[in-house]
Amino acid sequence: MNPFTQVSTNRSFGGHQKVLRHESRALGCSMNVGVYLPPQAESGRCPVLYWLSGLTCTEQNFVTKAGVQEHAARHGIIVVAPDTSPRGEGVADDPAYDLGQGAGFYVDATEAPWAKHYRMHEYVAEELPGLVEAHLPALSDRRGIFGHSMGGHGALVLALKHPGRYRSVSAFSPIVAPSQVPWGEKAFSAYLGADREAWNAWDATALVREAKERLPILIDQGDADQFLTRELQPELFRAACEAAGHPLTLRMQPGYDHSYYFIASFMRDHVEHHAAALR
Repeated sequence: MNPFTQVSTNRSFGGHQKVLRHESRALGCSMNVGVYLPPQAESGRCPVLYWLSGLTCTEQNFVTKAGVQEHAARHGIIVVAPDTSPRGEGVADDPAYDLGQGAGFYVDATEAPWAKHYRMHEYVAEELPGLVEAHLPALSDRRGIFGHSMGGHGALVLALKHPGRYRSVSAFSPIVAPSQVPWGEKAFSAYLGADREAWNAWDATALVREAKERLPILIDQGDADQFLTRELQPELFRAACEAAGHPLTLRMQPGYDHSYYFIASFMRDHVEHHAAALR
């Protein structure tokens, strides 16, 4: 039985931009997922590119603002964009925008009250791809992953923690060293507890030092990003990659901020980066 129910569908660049809903075993709640099916998916299976959004976002921010559909249609790539956290009645939350619903940080929480539902890593790494590959025209051996801000952190961590699972990875303005910046310190303290050593398992700057696979990484970062100095600090990741000999292309884009205007401006480059690996 197909677990997905269709919330909406819109024709786009010859394919269909859908929002699907399903019950998540990992998260213990219903989840919305944006899915773009390119025209090529009508006649065969296609590679899949997973997008992880940032703080306060749902699946809607990406599917309506990023402009990915044109590029995905050209390359014949399915794009899957889940919500950023579990949601709903009975799911733990916090009044702040950077903790709780909308701020899952793509970790598997170990601390109360978060551990019951906040298992976004398990969801994105295991449950969601299993459903996509079983019930959509998706190839099971051609996956890429990318994201923005908190989602850029998630994309880097997922690729580094699961060598061989993804053929490509990239990020827009990612939180590359959450253990060392306020956003990450707040979230990790709540979700993972006080043991800072345990945080390294969810920190791309720590993980890249021991990476077992040298998957090339593309990062775009605006130099007018309001969060650059306090929360993002891409120079920490660049130094770790250089020390480890890990291939990284870090592009500082002059005048760009943290918004989807920035993301849309360089979306074509990122889809082409993934398409080259997913062919």
